Formats: sequence, structure tokens, C-alpha cells
Amino acid sequence: MPLISQIKPNTYYDSVRLMRVSEILSGLPEVRQAIVAMGTEANKRVLAETHLLTGTVQAAGANDLMLVVEAGTAEAGEAALKQAEAKLAETAPPAAGNGAEAARPRSLAQARQVLAGANMALVSTPGPYAKLEVARALQAGMHVFLFSDNVTLAEELELKQWAVSQNLLMMGPGCGTAIINGVALAFANAVRRGPIGLVAASGTGLQEVTCLLDRGGSGISQAIGVGGRDLSETIGGLMMRQGLAMLAADPQTELIILISKPPAPSVTETILEAAQNCGKPVVVSFLGSRRSGQNNGLTFTSTLEETAEAALRLINHDERDYFELAPAQLAARAVAEGEKLAPGQRYLRGLFSGGSLCDEAMLLLAERLPALYSNIPLRPEWTLPDGWHSREHSCIDMGEEEFTLGRPHPMIDPRLRQERLLKEADDPEVAVILLDVVIGYGAHPNPAGALAETIRAAKEKAAAQGRYLAVVAHVCGTETDPQGLARQERILQEAGAVVLPTNAQAARLAAAIVS
Repeated sequence: MPLISQIKPNTYYDSVRLMRVSEILSGLPEVRQAIVAMGTEANKRVLAETHLLTGTVQAAGANDLMLVVEAGTAEAGEAALKQAEAKLAETAPPAAGNGAEAARPRSLAQARQVLAGANMALVSTPGPYAKLEVARALQAGMHVFLFSDNVTLAEELELKQWAVSQNLLMMGPGCGTAIINGVALAFANAVRRGPIGLVAASGTGLQEVTCLLDRGGSGISQAIGVGGRDLSETIGGLMMRQGLAMLAADPQTELIILISKPPAPSVTETILEAAQNCGKPVVVSFLGSRRSGQNNGLTFTSTLEETAEAALRLINHDERDYFELAPAQLAARAVAEGEKLAPGQRYLRGLFSGGSLCDEAMLLLAERLPALYSNIPLRPEWTLPDGWHSREHSCIDMGEEEFTLGRPHPMIDPRLRQERLLKEADDPEVAVILLDVVIGYGAHPNPAGALAETIRAAKEKAAAQGRYLAVVAHVCGTETDPQGLARQERILQEAGAVVLPTNAQAARLAAAIVS
């Protein structure tokens, strides 16, 4: 197939917009693959691995924009490039009142003149340039949401120390989710306002808990993301402690939730001491930690589902089961699915768009399964040598860099996961596919619709071969999200998936089917 490529020198767009444009182009007739990305060495490596690196884009620099299309005909490829230019031009500023083109701010200083009083900057630039922009924002007394990654640990430490000294937030790097004063930043959901504040080193973990709190009738005061490395030994939980202190001082916050994978041991005690002394009830969810129950005013939980339920019970002063599926109901559903399986079908394959949702599912699955392989394994001996190929029981985080370098995240573009689903369904030993579907701001406009087509195709192919394929799914979202929670759940159910109200319940059911 013809490869059509182009460079736009010294042209920058943020990664979210480029992923969107790549997705649009890839959906055009006769287009097999399309990547619109900055000309970094990492992105050029991805192009090389996918056989899309042309001599033209090989010469691109980090500040240049690369456009590459593989299409059925050269004409289709050229048309796709023209559409990419049109889509990118849609970001041009509106005309001024006198008919002249309004000048788009080209620096933080200019942007602050246009939006006087702004006290937060969202930074999404290539990692090597992010530190300078964050420093400028902090110097101006602004909180920062740092979407960019590829920032060094030393730079992160320096910036967070500076932010703390100025009583500011520096959320990130690689921060994908926050809700500040009711405004969703990056990938977040439309949740109601309320008395519960959160600080999390986990994007989809934050989304799952805030959505479950909304479903349980409560709401969010603030949801602060801190980046995945904040609780490392080097960073020392600087921003989690900063966020905790801000929520403790916030009169609208009555209860605080902390979410992370288990921190470094020394950091754990520092965080817990700060939580114990904050003056408000705190629910602590260090996924994978063995701590549970209540201790020194803190409530420890082991899953995201349990975290939301514990917070709802504390805030509402009750002992209701907000989400739990009765064991008898779970067993009945597992039997109904399991009895349809053919002899030899015994393995589970989880395909996740959210890393924390994958983590939570694996923690629960590992209680029932002898081994669980992954590209983000719970144990070193369960590491998949190649994340593109599953074995036995496997769970894959398809939001990891090996799948997203130069490609849209699966929450934005589900096609790579659709292809993987069909591949897993072709394995005659696979019994169940486990999926998360994350909706909300920034996500695909209809992810369930895209996956439903693939689920039907996979089930039909299995049936033609004398097998049954069970599909278990959970939708992380709310009814007020643009995609609509009930609509997304209904689409999946109509395609033959069993849909559960929490990610944890979906994992338990999937495990029961193959156990």
C-alpha cells in the first residue's frame, strides 16, 4: 500500500489533539494506518516498528510535525493528509470583532493577559520543554496540571519542592485526571459536587472511585492527581501530602480519600502520619497493600470498589452495601456463562484501557487463579516477555507505552484493543474476555459501540467453531458523561456482554467462570 508522508517544520500541537486527528484519519475509507505526531526520536522508532517510517519523516526534528498515512491508493493518502490539515486548522483562533484574526497567545505571559485572574496552567508540551513552562507558571503563582511525561525524576523533585514552598499544586508529570472546583481536567468524568476530596497517583483509579461515589449519591469537592511517581522514594509523596493539606484546610471537604499503588516503605509512614494528623476522616487505598480495617482514625481498603463504599458509609453514617453483588447472584451468573463453554476452554484474557483498573482486577483474579501473566505483573515470574502475546490467564494494560507510543490511547481510539480482542477470541482455549470501558471527557464518543461490533464478531466466530465466548465488562462513568452510562451499558449488553456495575465485580465474575 502507498505510504504518503509530510513534515510541517516548527509546528507544535499537543498530544491529545494529535491523537484525535490520528484517530479520525485512521477511520477514513481506504486508510489502513495513520499517525500524526511530533518528530521525536521515540515517535520515529514507533514509525519504524510499524513500517511507517519514510525518508521524508526520518529527517524531522523534535519541533516538527510528522504526518504519515498508509492507504489503498495514493489519492486516498493525499486526501487524508488534506483532511489532517483541515482538522488541525480547526484549532485556529476566532476572528476578532473587527474582522481581523485574533492573535492566539504564544506564551504563558500572553495567555495570562487574555485570561486575567487565571490561577492554573495545564501544560502539555514535549517532556524536554515541560520543565521551563512549569517553572514559568509556578513563578507566576499558578497551580500546574502537567499532562506531559518524559520529565526526569530530578526535574519533578525540583518542581514539586518549589510548588510546595509556594503552597501550590504541581500535578504530574503524566497526570491524566483531576477535577478542580468542579472542572474536569483531561480524562475525567461528569460527577456531582459534594463533600469528598481525593488525592490520587492513579488516573483511572481516580475515575473509578469518583464515578462510584457519584453512583452512590455523593459527590466530589476536589479530585487532585499527583502523577504516578509521586510516592516513590525520590519524590517522597510531596504532592500527595500537599493535596492532603489543602483538602484538610478546605471547608467544603468533609472526608478525604488517598489512592495509589503501595508507596515506597519510608514514604508510606510519612503519608499515613500526615493523614492521621489532618483532622478529617481519611480512607486509604494503597492497591495491593495488606492493610485493612480501621486504625488511628484511618480506614484502609484493598480495592477501588471497597474504597468508594467505605467513603460512602463514613459520609452517610450507615453500613449499607452500596455495590456488592451477593455471592449467590455471582455464582448463578458464573454458572449460566460457564455451562455454555466447550471442553478445553479454560483461560481468561483481560484487555484493559485503564492501568489501575487492570491492577484492581488482577489483585482479585490472583486470589482464584494459579498464575496471571501481564505486561504490568503482580509478581516478577508472571511477566509476559512480549505484551503483544498472551499466555494462559493474562491481563494486559493496553494503555502502557508499548501500545501507545505514536498511537492514540485506547480510551481515545479502541481499534488496537478491538484487534487484540479478535486475536484472543481465536484461541480455542480462551473462555472469557474481561474488559473495562472508560467514558467521560477526553474519551472516545462511543467506545461501547465500537467494541460491540467486535464482541459480536468474536462471538459469532467462536460459535461457528463450536465454542462459546463469554465477555464480561464494566463501564467506568456516570449518566451525565457525554456518552451516557446507561446507554453504554445497554450497547454492550445487546452485543452479548455481561455488564457489571464495578470493575471489581466484573473481575470476580470472570474468575468464577474459569475457576
